[in-house]
Amino acid sequence: MKVKSPAFVVLNKTGAKLARKLVPHVYGAEVHGLKARVPEVDFPFEKTVDHLRMLFIEDRAIIALLSAGIVIRALGPLLADKTHEPPVLVISEDGKSVVPLLGGHFGANDLTSIISKVLKVKPSITTAGDTRYGIALDNPPIGWRVANRDAAKPIMAALLNNEPVFIKNETLNGVDVAWLSEFDFSVSESPPQKVRVTYFDFPEKTKDLILSPGVLTLGIGCERGVDSNELLTFLSLVFKKHNLGKHAIACIATIDIKEDEGAIRNVANLWEVPLRLFEAAVLEKETPRLTDPSDYVFSTVGSHSVSEASALAAAGPDAELIVPKQKHGGITCAVALSSRIIKPEKVGRGCGRLAVIGIGPGSNDWRAPEATNEISRATEIIGYKLYLDLLGPLIEGKNRYDYPLGEERDRVAEALRMAAEGKEVALVSSGDAGIYAMACLVFELIEHGIMGNVKPEWQRIDVHVVPGISALQAAAAKIGAPLGHDFCTISLSDLLTPWEVIEKRLEAAAKGDFIIALYNPVSIKRRKQLGFARDILLNYRSAGTPVVLAKNLGREEEQVDVITLNELNAEKVDMLTVLLVGSSQTRLLTLNNDKSYVYTPRGYGDKKENFK
Repeated sequence: MKVKSPAFVVLNKTGAKLARKLVPHVYGAEVHGLKARVPEVDFPFEKTVDHLRMLFIEDRAIIALLSAGIVIRALGPLLADKTHEPPVLVISEDGKSVVPLLGGHFGANDLTSIISKVLKVKPSITTAGDTRYGIALDNPPIGWRVANRDAAKPIMAALLNNEPVFIKNETLNGVDVAWLSEFDFSVSESPPQKVRVTYFDFPEKTKDLILSPGVLTLGIGCERGVDSNELLTFLSLVFKKHNLGKHAIACIATIDIKEDEGAIRNVANLWEVPLRLFEAAVLEKETPRLTDPSDYVFSTVGSHSVSEASALAAAGPDAELIVPKQKHGGITCAVALSSRIIKPEKVGRGCGRLAVIGIGPGSNDWRAPEATNEISRATEIIGYKLYLDLLGPLIEGKNRYDYPLGEERDRVAEALRMAAEGKEVALVSSGDAGIYAMACLVFELIEHGIMGNVKPEWQRIDVHVVPGISALQAAAAKIGAPLGHDFCTISLSDLLTPWEVIEKRLEAAAKGDFIIALYNPVSIKRRKQLGFARDILLNYRSAGTPVVLAKNLGREEEQVDVITLNELNAEKVDMLTVLLVGSSQTRLLTLNNDKSYVYTPRGYGDKKENFK
C-alpha cells in the first residue's frame, strides 16, 4: 500500500534496529531518529514533540517506536477532523505490540496489519468494524472506492448495532462482491439503510452508501495543448449523459506519445486515478473491436484509434465498450467496462518520472527533506557509487545502479531510459544537482540525445530537480561567512572547458574583486592549473588574502583549513576539496579562544562607525 512518506520515529538504537527491519515492508518509508542518541538515520531530529507535530502537519504517516503517551500528548492539540488526519501508529520497543492511534481507515490499520505480519504478532486494532468483520466499509479492498464516505458512518453503526442494512448489487457484469459477505446484510429491501454496489452515477444527497468497483476505463485522445478545463468539462458531461460514476474509473488510458499532455495528466490527478500508456502497435491490435476506426488517426499516430482502443486495451480482452467515441473539438473519449476489478499496474505502463537530486555534501543533517522524500519514492537509484553509499539504509531494497567517476553521460542516459519505461527514477548528485552536476546533463541529453540521436520519449518524461546544499555553501558555513558579498564559482577542470576560457574567467573575476569558489582544483593527472590560477589572482589580490580549503565536507574525514593566497599549491588540496578565495574585503577573525572565522563584510569601506 502507499501512504504519504511514512516515517518511523525512534529515540534509541534498539528502536532504530527494529525500524530498519520493517522499512523494506513499508513503501517509501524512512527512519527518523533523535539526533543525540541515534545519529545514523535517514533524518535526524532534536526535539521529539516538535518533530512529531511537523510530520503530522505535513500529512506524513507516523510509525512511532516510542511511548503512546508521548505521541498522544504531542498530537492531541492538532486533532480536529478525523477524515483529514494521516495514519499514526505506535510499536512497542520489543515489537510485541502494534497499535493504530489515528487514521485507522486511511492507512493506519493496513500498516498495522502489514507490520504485525512481519513481527508475527496480533495487531491491536480497535476500530469496531475491523474488529468484528476484519474490514470496514469505508476502507474497502484495493480496486474499490467509497463514492460518498460520509454515508459510511451511519451504515457501519447500524450493522454494529445489529440493525438491518440491505445491500444491492447494481452492476450489470456480475462484479465479485465476496468481500462484503462478512457483513450481516438483510435479505429484505425495506430497511432504510442501504449499500449500493454500482458503477453508475448517484444522487448527490443520497443517504445510501455507494461502493464503486474499479471496472471502468476511460480512454482519451486529444490534440496537442488542449485546455484542461475544456477537457474536464467535456468528460464530466459524457459521464453524466451516460449515468456513469467517476469513482468506478480504474484508470485513464491513452497513447504513449500523450505522456506529457498536461490536460490529461491534470484530469488524472484531479480524479485521483492512474494514467496508463500504450504504444501505437498495442492499440492497433484493438482495431477489430472499434466502432469508429479512423485512417486519419492511423496516418498520424500509427493506430486507427486512441480513445476507444486505449479504453479497450486497458479493460482487457473481455471488456465491453459501453461509451463509444465521443467528440468535442479536438478531444475524443470512450469508456470500456471490464467484467472484473482492473489492476491498473498490470495494463500498459505508467508515466515515467526522473528526480535529479542533490543530497548536499553527504551528511544526513544537510540533506533536504524533499531529497529524502524523492529518494524514498523512487524505485530505481542511479549515481556515483560513493554518493549512493552515503545514503546508506535509505536505499535498501531499491534497485541500485552504481557508476564510477567519469561516466556521467552513461548514467544520465540510463536514468532517462528507465524513466521512459515508466519507472520512478532518482539520479543522485552530491551538493546541488544543478551546480557542476547532473541536472544540466539531463536536459542536454533530452534536447540533443546521444551522438545526435534525439529520443522523443525522453522529451515526454516528467523531470523534477531537487536542490541541495552546495559545496561552496557548506564550506562557507563551516568557517563563518566568506560569501557575504558578491561571489562567483569557477571550475578549474579543462576536460569540458578550454583552459584559455578558464583563464579569462579567472582574470575577470579577479578584476571584479569577486569572492571566488574554485571547484575541481586538481585531479590525479591535472596538477598545474591551480598554480596558474593562484598566480593570476595574485596579480589583483594581496598575498595574505584568506583562502578556505574545505575537504570531505559533512563526512567523518571533514577538514577545513585557512591559508593565505601565496601559500596555495596543489599539494594542499585533492579532488574532494573546494576552495574559497577571499576578495580584497575578506577578513580573518581570530578570537581569544583561538577560534578563527572568515567573513566578508556586506559593504566596502571601513564601517566601524556604524558599530560605535
